[in-house]
Amino acid sequence: MLYIVIAFLWASILFYLLLGGADYGAGIIELFTSRKNKEVTRKTLYTAIGPIWEANHMWLIIAIVILFVGFPVIYSTMSVYLHIPLTVMLLGIIARGTAFTFRHYDAVVDDMQHIYNTIFAISSFITPLFLGIIAGSAVSGHIDTAANTFLSAYIFSWLSWFSVAVGLFTVAICGFLASVYLIGETDNDGDRLRFAHKAQFFNIAAVLCGILVFAASFLEKIPLFEWVFGNWVGRIAIVSATLSLVWMWNLLYQGKLALLRPLAGFQVTMILLTTTYRHFPNIVILKGGGYLSLMEHSGQEKTIETLGMALLLGSVFILPALFYLIYSFQKNPIDYRQEAH
Repeated sequence: MLYIVIAFLWASILFYLLLGGADYGAGIIELFTSRKNKEVTRKTLYTAIGPIWEANHMWLIIAIVILFVGFPVIYSTMSVYLHIPLTVMLLGIIARGTAFTFRHYDAVVDDMQHIYNTIFAISSFITPLFLGIIAGSAVSGHIDTAANTFLSAYIFSWLSWFSVAVGLFTVAICGFLASVYLIGETDNDGDRLRFAHKAQFFNIAAVLCGILVFAASFLEKIPLFEWVFGNWVGRIAIVSATLSLVWMWNLLYQGKLALLRPLAGFQVTMILLTTTYRHFPNIVILKGGGYLSLMEHSGQEKTIETLGMALLLGSVFILPALFYLIYSFQKNPIDYRQEAH
């Protein structure tokens, strides 16, 4: 049953990156869109993410609940030593959701709309940035459970070149996912070409940020290169992601849009598989060579069994309803902005 719980944890992180990441990416695209194109971009975003934006956080909630219930030592350690980036990320989620709601349903269209738009765009950038920082910090080996100063315990545990580089890479991935997803939401060739250019931009940004991640790992003596290329799973995943990327761009230039989203999702899945496979089951690597393992630091056996059964039973009811929600709104899209005013 422990492996089932771990599988749900990994899947929830993956789905949050694929769906919630694209959600954040929509705001990132808006942040990097020229003023003359912002209105049409927002209209496309409303149609694409409006009906399900809140449901995307379900995956984050599942991951947190699994860690809290099934792996309390890991949960408490990350909550204590990474409480600053975790707080910033949660504040970003709250600010983004609040701004998204008010700019949709505010009864009066005035200068406050500019504030809502600014908060939405900036928090869409900050939230995945700190999500990536948390992920990078967990495997960087900078978390020092024996630290006796505030800086070493709560600042240098996450504030490093490697963690920041992973954060920027996460932002670029979110922008790339959203750009690819939004290509299929457009009604004319001009908007489709514009989102294709955005996808190109964030694709290049992801490559550059990926190089920055490897450079930072080399400077901080983090064996990232070995984690990625030191095993056959990593090598196959990287090659597969690269080939699927070439295939995706070839299909885009041919005007064939049906497979773009699955291919983009496949690429991100391969990246996550590559970065988690090598040091599994050690989800947190501590300073000095210690680690927190999903196998060794799990909860009581009875707790894991109950949690596993709850996850299996819940998925039977929740997942079909969620996919039907997405299907329903894609089949009958609603212009929420127009409806609100």
